[in-house]
Amino acid sequence: MSTLLTNSDERSRALIELPAGHLPALRADLDQAVAYAKAEKAEATRKAYGSDFAIFAAWAAERGLTGLPASAEAVAAFLAHEATIGVKPSTISRRVAAIRYAHRLAGLASPTDAEPVKATVRGIRREKGTAPKKMAPATSGVLIAMAAAGDGGLAAIRDRALLLLGFAGAFRRSELVGLDVGDLQETEAGLLVTIRRSKTDQEGAGQTIAIVRGSIACPVQAVRAWIEAAGITEGAVFRPITRGGRVRALRLTAHSVAAIVKARASAIGLKASDFGGHSLRAGFITSAAAKGASLFRMMDVSRHKSVDTLRGYVRNVEAFKDHAGAGLL
Repeated sequence: MSTLLTNSDERSRALIELPAGHLPALRADLDQAVAYAKAEKAEATRKAYGSDFAIFAAWAAERGLTGLPASAEAVAAFLAHEATIGVKPSTISRRVAAIRYAHRLAGLASPTDAEPVKATVRGIRREKGTAPKKMAPATSGVLIAMAAAGDGGLAAIRDRALLLLGFAGAFRRSELVGLDVGDLQETEAGLLVTIRRSKTDQEGAGQTIAIVRGSIACPVQAVRAWIEAAGITEGAVFRPITRGGRVRALRLTAHSVAAIVKARASAIGLKASDFGGHSLRAGFITSAAAKGASLFRMMDVSRHKSVDTLRGYVRNVEAFKDHAGAGLL
């Protein structure tokens, strides 16, 4: 019987079984099909789904129930349990997606399509609310101060490069840590960065964006300084550093990016919990909107597919500009 691992993490493996009975002659091709099916989702999504399904499967096993296939009643009860112990509605929605994905990969009808499950989710969202906590944008002034904080050591040089490049390219965390030295091309005007794969480009068509030089805090110089200081000639740009000051031949994780942003925010007297990895991307968009940049030029950098998403940032920046109530009171 062929299996598909939805999560490579040993602590939260969830095995999704595909129906048996195929001819032995098809086994190799079927195994390859399973591998392609696994690649359908981004690695981060697979890990999240694997963890979510493992949580559901463990909950079901404790109650003598099966996780795959699962009944609609079991899923509804599980979701109610999650809401009761304080799990956020956004996380519960992801749990539902993971259970659905597991069943569909196994060729089974998904219990999440049943009305009892849908009604439970709607009730949770209505009672708990759905507004997520938004990370504060690291706008240009804040970002420059964050990048300047540090002791001048190797980690500080790396963090400065990561912050400035992350802001200047409106990068997502996964895009930043996925960069290789070969993806960077310095020119007289600035830096050309090729993004091999991203949230909106799962098939790896690739995108190249331009990073302009800065007069106060230059991302191009900061990245070059880090690469030279770390002695990196190929492979991952941003890497972990041991306590002894040795640069490891690994990539930073997306969680590490968030930790660095929070640490630098705290270093300049800001509340660390208000900031995260998305603060760099949000900071660029917010700062560009405040400067009056056009939506389409902003999209050249941010690579948003929808203008509506960017309009939200512009509306926030211009909330008081030419206000209809100005001068009425």
